Amino acid sequence: MHDPAKDGGAAGVNPVGALAVYLAAVFLGAASLAPWLWKSAQWMAREHGVGVGLASQPFHRYVNRCLIGLALLLLWPLVRAFRFRGWEEIGWRWDAIERRRWLGGFGLGFVALGIFTVVALAGGARVLNPPGDAGKWIGKLLGFAAVAVGVALLEELLFRGAVFSAIRRRAGFATAAGVTSAVYAIVHFFARPESPVVIDAGSGFRILGLMFHGFVDPRLVVPGLASLFVAGWTLAILRDRTGGLMAPMGLHAGWIFWLRAYGWLTTDAPGADTRWWGTEKLYDGWVAFALLAGLGIWVHVRTRPPDHDSRTRPTDR
Repeated sequence: MHDPAKDGGAAGVNPVGALAVYLAAVFLGAASLAPWLWKSAQWMAREHGVGVGLASQPFHRYVNRCLIGLALLLLWPLVRAFRFRGWEEIGWRWDAIERRRWLGGFGLGFVALGIFTVVALAGGARVLNPPGDAGKWIGKLLGFAAVAVGVALLEELLFRGAVFSAIRRRAGFATAAGVTSAVYAIVHFFARPESPVVIDAGSGFRILGLMFHGFVDPRLVVPGLASLFVAGWTLAILRDRTGGLMAPMGLHAGWIFWLRAYGWLTTDAPGADTRWWGTEKLYDGWVAFALLAGLGIWVHVRTRPPDHDSRTRPTDR
């Protein structure tokens, strides 16, 4: 039997159901809101000359930004629905140990995908873009780093913080890791469709449907979706073994930096086999899948305590 006091009063809360409601609110809300934001941006640019650059952005970016904004806005109600007793229960700590874990995780992710980038360049799969202006490069890389830290913070609070913790206290590690890794992989596996000629109230829903188009192409699903699932599972291992969010958050940030920088620093080499090396997305080739799978195995072995008990939960420590 569940002890409501021990579970933080969450015995009656279905974490998978709460996650489904959260995702439905985020996706349906973004599809509904995006056309009105697009029309507002066009009106401001046309009538007042304000936000011309924003108004020129493709429509799928409005949908994507609405997804991110609503995901952030609705995160706190989701956490409240899970009835956690405090931030520490979802793994949020910032002591000296956790700071070292963040740095270690970031270094691991940065080096792993940095090695992949070097190998892709050396193997002739990618070509390095001309350096150009040094100031522009530095500014761009700093921007990538800032985005990496921010995105990793949000996504780890959601996936390995709130959702993983809620499922983990009711089920085993495999269930918690499997659900969060699957959802994590799916929401990252979006296509970038062309903007429609006419934007109306239903355009957000149509674009959202087209963003899921990648799921019907087996060449995109394998190994791209599998790579994202393996990455999510590795992050779940770190969350479970360390009992905190800083290690997976750092690893995630290191990955995101290269996912942003890879397509900007390099371009496709003529004749390169994208089945093995992937595209500018980096993770959608077999070489990247092998690297991420190997990294997951290494993390599993390195973080497994000698007396590891799969029934032990971070909240029981």
